[in-house]
Amino acid sequence: KHPLFAQRSHKTMVQQLPPPTQIDVIYPDCDGEPMSDNTEQFKWIVLIKENLEILFAAIVDIFVAGDLLWYPVEGHNKIRQAPDVMVAIGRPKGKRGSYKQWQEGNIAPQVVFEILSPGNRPIKMFEKLLFYQRYGVQEYYVYDPDANDLTGLVRGEDWLEPIEQMNGWVSPLLEIQFELTEETLEIYRPDGRRFLTSIELEQRAEQERLRAEDAIAQLQQEQQRYQALLARLREQGIDPELDV
Repeated sequence: KHPLFAQRSHKTMVQQLPPPTQIDVIYPDCDGEPMSDNTEQFKWIVLIKENLEILFAAIVDIFVAGDLLWYPVEGHNKIRQAPDVMVAIGRPKGKRGSYKQWQEGNIAPQVVFEILSPGNRPIKMFEKLLFYQRYGVQEYYVYDPDANDLTGLVRGEDWLEPIEQMNGWVSPLLEIQFELTEETLEIYRPDGRRFLTSIELEQRAEQERLRAEDAIAQLQQEQQRYQALLARLREQGIDPELDV
């Protein structure tokens, strides 16, 4: 073949090669696992998550979530965990299908809570501990409602180290306090108010509403008595407003 023809044929073959395609990595918003195994576990997840949201409601850059998938490494959708509750300090509130760390200023959730249930296997909990250790969690709390047992770990220089005494412990980052009674765990805000369930919050709000109504009713009664007194004085020819 003529050299020029061969060169053109080679170029044609090269031009016909399809350009390389980049495969988009999909990060599912659901891992197929249930949020909780029973009502007790669900109650504690909601209690901690909702009270933390109330506590930090006025701080725009503290994000609190429950059962949200956390992807710490871009391009690796198999590296993930869904903490029962997590707190990311330095990240804005808002809707998320998952927590993709590279889209969050590369800020890892600093505080994580796990609530145990009978379905939690030791190997699964160990894998979670290794994950949280590796990807930067600063405080890790595990509560077993059935045994009323609370375990906490806080990061030292390089490792999540066990907290020797959890009863009375105050979270360095959240400033909440843990108190273990004989029957249950109680968590307190920095101002001393206890974490409340949604029913307790509703009861507290109703009590406040009734107290406000009582105060208004008492004020109205005082105003009525005052007006009655003024009327009697005027009947006697005394006008208190003019005398003043």
